[in-house]
Amino acid sequence: MFSTIFGWIFVGLVAGVLGKLVMPGKDPGGLIVTVLLGIAGALLAGYLGQALGFYGPAEPAGLIGASIGAVMLLIVYRVVMRARN
Repeated sequence: MFSTIFGWIFVGLVAGVLGKLVMPGKDPGGLIVTVLLGIAGALLAGYLGQALGFYGPAEPAGLIGASIGAVMLLIVYRVVMRARN
């Protein structure tokens, strides 16, 4: 389980960078927040993927799933931050 979370974090770092490439533009938090959202997206994709049966108990989210999770969280983040301003 411990190594699985580290796998999700590593995939999340890559997914955060890919998410930034897919959704360029000025983000309120910059690259650091985007990478953190990528990690959160990978964790979310991993948990949802396991719950839906896409991944086994010891499998991290795939790069595509984590990237989709990162982009989804980045969209939500941008909407929330723009609504606050």
